[in-house]
Amino acid sequence: MFVQQLEPVADSLALSALVASLPLVTVLVLLGVVRMKAHRAGLIGLAVAVLVAWPAFGMPLGQTLSAGAQGVLFGLFPIMWIVVNALWVYRMTVRTQHFDILRRSFGRVSDDPRIQALVIAFCFGALLEALAGFGAPVAICSVMLVALGFDPVKAAVVSLVANTAPVAFGAMGTPVVTLAQVTGLPLDDVATVVGRQTPLLALVVPLILVFLVDGRRGLRETWMPALVCGVAFAVAQFAASNFVSAQLADIAAALVGAGALIAFPGARRPADEPVRAAVLTGVRSEDLDQEDPRREVLRAYAPYALIVVVFSIAQIPPVKRLLAEATQVFDWPFLDVAGPDGEPVGANVFTLPLLGTGGTLVLLAGLVTAAVIGVRAGAAAREWAATVHELRYAILTVTSVLALAYVMNLSGQAATIGQSVAAAGAGLAFLSPVLGWFGVAVSGSDTSANALFGALQVSAARESGLSPELLAAANSSGGVLGKMISPQNLTIACAAVGLAGREGDLLRKVLPWSLGLLLVMCLVVTAQSTSVLGWMLP
Repeated sequence: MFVQQLEPVADSLALSALVASLPLVTVLVLLGVVRMKAHRAGLIGLAVAVLVAWPAFGMPLGQTLSAGAQGVLFGLFPIMWIVVNALWVYRMTVRTQHFDILRRSFGRVSDDPRIQALVIAFCFGALLEALAGFGAPVAICSVMLVALGFDPVKAAVVSLVANTAPVAFGAMGTPVVTLAQVTGLPLDDVATVVGRQTPLLALVVPLILVFLVDGRRGLRETWMPALVCGVAFAVAQFAASNFVSAQLADIAAALVGAGALIAFPGARRPADEPVRAAVLTGVRSEDLDQEDPRREVLRAYAPYALIVVVFSIAQIPPVKRLLAEATQVFDWPFLDVAGPDGEPVGANVFTLPLLGTGGTLVLLAGLVTAAVIGVRAGAAAREWAATVHELRYAILTVTSVLALAYVMNLSGQAATIGQSVAAAGAGLAFLSPVLGWFGVAVSGSDTSANALFGALQVSAARESGLSPELLAAANSSGGVLGKMISPQNLTIACAAVGLAGREGDLLRKVLPWSLGLLLVMCLVVTAQSTSVLGWMLP
């Protein structure tokens, strides 16, 4: 058995923490300063983590490599298994042109570009985040807004800022699932606390969006529908994450938010022509007055409805028990690790949910989708293979980052850094969201940031006497605000709307909003750690 040591380097906690931070510093410098490709930075960071774990922290090489292998498997299944299948469904709708029908349908909801921004970037973007994440909402929503006549820069900025509130529960809850996995905290406990933080962002973001679209006039004229949409979204996200399922939180929030917005009396009123002229370029890529057959419109909505239905059925207790029976639980080979207290760590045993995982459920919905929208089996298989090819570098990035995280966690590097950070005491609650924000800003993924810093947050919380669930959740909730400034997302947005090379322009426009909302989240978490807002926690 390998027992983790907190002060393996010269019996000094400070020096040990400094050495333990080398893998993280390597990744952050390579991404943020050297601007290296994320998958290469992840692989180099993993190599550094292995070198630190083996000679410096005394973890046997065999166990070090085994820990990394477990991270790779978790990165492939369930994380990328979800992403691949979700984007596969989207690619099939593009192939059959049902995505174009869906876009025209959204365009007819309202002629007001401020309402269109809420419907597409905030609500539909949240649904895309729920189903896929990893940049898909920004890419797809930016293209849709430009097709409706938005200026490309404005479309990209709106899509980036909108992609905040749903991120923690994105990709079928992958970030919080990963957070629970790497911290050892129950998923329900982590999701419950996150569900009492990110809904506060949903109250504010729609108001910011209408301001971005049309300035003070937009805020003055459409604050009421924006607020209604935000409140409905926030309530649904809170209720689903606390009482139903973390995997369904964003789906419920997106649908309820869109429903409340469309039902609001003033939302469907045509916008004044001066407003449209000021907001839009005045050019549309196609005529939105084109009538689509009702049958085809229903088929365009079918993929997303099917996913909601399949996931809802999976939550029925008898079905949930049946799916759980297919879960494989086994001792992970060549791994026998104990924490600093001498107790075996949870990662010695690995849980592999074969049928109940989100990716398998999306795959099932995708198979039905193919039949509904008319994609033959051979074509569907080719689209699936093309999706894997398109995501090959993302797969390599996610698996390398998670392997790095597992090596750091199991070798004791994260615990050492956590004990060192715990010296911040009460100030740790304020800094906790900043760590998550920084992680997402450089990696582009709340999942990766949770894998990197989740165990560190919990370790620091225990050392400083704060709630582990609070700081773990704060890592994810703060992380969502780094999404809009991540190089990955900025590049995706620029590529989608034809602004290649103008990532700096977008960064300057979204950075103030990212920092402002981060400050709000830091104050919320600090208040939740005291009696001021402590009543909000379960």
